[in-house]
Amino acid sequence: MPEAERQLWRDLVERRLPDAARGRADWPVGLDHCFARILLDNACGGPWRDDIPPPAWANAPPDTLRMAIDLGEAVLTGRADLARLNRRSLVWRGKAKALPAPAALYDRDLLLRPWNPQDEAPFAALNADPEAMRYCPALRSPEASRGESRRYARLFAADGFGPWALEAEGQGFLGFVGGMRLMRVLPFPGGDQPGALVEIAYRLAPAGWGRGLATRAARLVLADLFERCPITEVVGFTALSNVPSQRVMQRLGMQRAADFAHPALAVGHPLRTHALYRIDAAAFRAGEGEAA
Repeated sequence: MPEAERQLWRDLVERRLPDAARGRADWPVGLDHCFARILLDNACGGPWRDDIPPPAWANAPPDTLRMAIDLGEAVLTGRADLARLNRRSLVWRGKAKALPAPAALYDRDLLLRPWNPQDEAPFAALNADPEAMRYCPALRSPEASRGESRRYARLFAADGFGPWALEAEGQGFLGFVGGMRLMRVLPFPGGDQPGALVEIAYRLAPAGWGRGLATRAARLVLADLFERCPITEVVGFTALSNVPSQRVMQRLGMQRAADFAHPALAVGHPLRTHALYRIDAAAFRAGEGEAA
């Protein structure tokens, strides 16, 4: 990790945020270790010590530390809600009440349910399948897949929604479909406000392809987000070359808004250019009858 990033992180949490807190009576915390906890937990999707050995400034993966720094900068400039970030962190640490979420979502033979430990093996197989992961930057190790599934499971307590495990009758676990708050700063309107926008995301094993499962499941998710949660707009994005994923978004009634360069991918990476889609609650409700 570049030394400059480490120094930027330490200056942010040890000086700049505590200094700013002196004039912000509305901020829930003011001490350096509290800012570090909040930013790192939200960058990790759970208690940061589950993923990073202390000290975090020396041992955090570069991408995680970059996300935490960007979150801190967004807090300083009023683009991120520190109270929301703090509540998410406290929920994960058992110090605040979890938000309610449905027990499951159903559509005939399709089930969206919470994650369980038995999902880890088939999810690792999905994430190690070159065909299933051809539009992802890299295959995942079993350890990385385990951490990803556990992060997804934790999101429901923090936000009241998250990526559901997907089952189809007679086949068991086939992947995930759900909504997630965007915590990474991204270069499109609203993407500079981490935590404010919700993304619809999905990843299915090849056994679930070609049957409309992703579209059906995503429609269930959007209905839940717009009807139960205080969500007014959902975005989706994928690599420009990922035409199948874009077709799912189009069938949901999402409108293509822009293309952007994903900051987590290097210049010249074949997946760097992404297509962005959006849909708001009114447009989704207007299209429900046609989609039914």
